[in-house]
Amino acid sequence: MVDVGGKPVTSRRAVARGSVAFGAAAFAALKANRLAKGDALAVARLAGIQAAKRTSEWIPLCHTVPLDSLDVEIALAYRGRRATITATAQAHGVTGVEMEALVAVAAAALALYDMAKALDRGIVVEDILLIEKSGGRSGVWRRGRARP
Repeated sequence: MVDVGGKPVTSRRAVARGSVAFGAAAFAALKANRLAKGDALAVARLAGIQAAKRTSEWIPLCHTVPLDSLDVEIALAYRGRRATITATAQAHGVTGVEMEALVAVAAAALALYDMAKALDRGIVVEDILLIEKSGGRSGVWRRGRARP
């Protein structure tokens, strides 16, 4: 692991996003909350939160970060039959929370897959990426911003 012992404690924040594309039947059942396994959106949110809290167990060499907050939002869109997952992680610490936000999105997406797979094995998890981060020595970074 990288030694972060000498770094100052700062407020850290990261936002990650990803999407899950469904076939028509699975998306309709998800939207109507009629999947056999139950409330997929609630399960996915909890999966994201639970996974983020255990990121260092998922990712080798990742530091354990005590999170101040973690929010997982899931928006459904008829166009493309997609669920878009956005996770926002915040902490005060010596290392960033990018991995926690990304892991939250990945776990939520996989939970959605698991909840709907009986109706559609062709579900696709797509584009899990960091949207923005702030805090620490490197300051603010946003996707799409020109890099020096």
